[in-house]
Amino acid sequence: MERIGVEGTGTYGAGLARFVRADGLEAVEVNRPDRSLRRRHGKSDPIDAQAAARATLAGVAATTPKTRQGQVEMIRVLGVARRGALKARVAAAEQLSGVLDSAPEELRAPLLGLKTKVLVNACAAMRPGPLTSPTAATKTTLRTLARRWQQLQAELDQLDLQLQALVAAVAPTLVVLPGVGVDTAGQLLVTAGDNPQRLRGEAAFAHLCGVAPSRRPRAAPTATGCIAAATATPTTRCGASPWSACAATHRPGPTWSAAPNKACPSSTSCAV
Repeated sequence: MERIGVEGTGTYGAGLARFVRADGLEAVEVNRPDRSLRRRHGKSDPIDAQAAARATLAGVAATTPKTRQGQVEMIRVLGVARRGALKARVAAAEQLSGVLDSAPEELRAPLLGLKTKVLVNACAAMRPGPLTSPTAATKTTLRTLARRWQQLQAELDQLDLQLQALVAAVAPTLVVLPGVGVDTAGQLLVTAGDNPQRLRGEAAFAHLCGVAPSRRPRAAPTATGCIAAATATPTTRCGASPWSACAATHRPGPTWSAAPNKACPSSTSCAV
C-alpha cells in the first residue's frame, strides 16, 4: 500500500489523514463522487469508499492535502474564534439599539445620538435595582447587552494581538507590503496551508484561488487578483455588475435585414 485517498481531509477526514501520515503512508485528497454515479447506484458509505479507491488508483485524486500541524493551522483556528466573536459583537450592538428604540422615554432620551462605544459604556454602568417595573427590566437588558459587547470586544483585542504575532512570525515580509494587513496575510497563509510546497507554482495557487487563466493565450493573473480571490474581496466597484466589462468588450455587431420588405416592389424604390 503506497497511498490512501481520503475525502474531506479538512473536516471529518482530518483525523484519518493525520493517522495515515503518521503511519508513513501518503494521503491524497479525494473530491466528492461523481453525481451521475450517485444517481445510478445511490448514496452510501461503501459506494463512496469504492469511488475514492478507484480515483486514487487511477491517479485522478492526486492532490496533497494540508498537513494542519503548524503555525498556519494556529492562525486558522484563531481566525474562526475571531469571526465568531465579531459576529456576536455586531448582534449584541444591534440588539442594544433595538431595545433602546422601544425603551421608555425617560430612559431613551439621554442616550439618543451617542456613538456605539459611548452608548455601551453608559448602558454598562446602569443600576436597574429591583425588577419591579418595565423600566427596571429594560435597564437590566441594556446593561446585560452592553457588558456582553464589552466582553466580546476584549476577546477581539486579545485575538488580534495573538494573530498579529503569529502572522508576523510566519510571513514577516508579507505584512510589510502596502495594502496587506494581518487579516489579508493570514487568509493567504491559510489558503496555502502549512505545506505550501504542495502547490507546484503560481499557476496552481491561482487555480486554487479561482483566478486561473483560460486555455487560450491571455495575460497572466496578477498578484492583486490572487490576493483578492483568496481573501474573498470583491474587485468591482460598488454597484457595478461583474459582467459590465465583458459586455463592453464583446458587444454584438449591428444586425441587418435578411430580405427586403415584401410590401415594396424593390429595395431601391423604398429608399428615402
